[in-house]
Amino acid sequence: MKQPTEEMIGKVLWHVTMSLDGFIAGPDDGMDWVARFAGPNPVVNQVIRTTGAVLSGRRSYNVGRKPGLPPEYRKVFGGAWIGPVFVLTHHAPDDEEDETITFLSDDIRSAGATGLRATEGKNLLIIGASLARQCLEAGLINEILVHVAPILLGDGVRFFARKAGEQVA
Repeated sequence: MKQPTEEMIGKVLWHVTMSLDGFIAGPDDGMDWVARFAGPNPVVNQVIRTTGAVLSGRRSYNVGRKPGLPPEYRKVFGGAWIGPVFVLTHHAPDDEEDETITFLSDDIRSAGATGLRATEGKNLLIIGASLARQCLEAGLINEILVHVAPILLGDGVRFFARKAGEQVA
């Protein structure tokens, strides 16, 4: 693998699908609604092509491993993308068999730097509301891409929530 240089580093992208009422996951972290709106999309295809690595939060990792989920739900973009996945967590599981997944216990800036180094000049995709909020607050996100699905969920995981309610510029 080449050593990354400034011009080789891609951007940090938070790419998400959101309901009309501002939720990115339904009650109990439900994500089945997203599949109903996941038809062919050239923007999503471009995200898949330009993603070099993923940085995920532990909660998102856990959602993908709920019992009874189809195997494609365990993979980024249902398996349409393959590459290194980094999961930021305080406690790594000891039963993960997927060699593309690496668990990090670093601070958010170090985890972001690790993910960017692995992209080989492509983008680092952020997965997870809490992780994305941490990245935003640390000034790590370069771009946010939101697909708005024509559905009202009424409850779930908000696109962006912050206890202090202060704006992030």
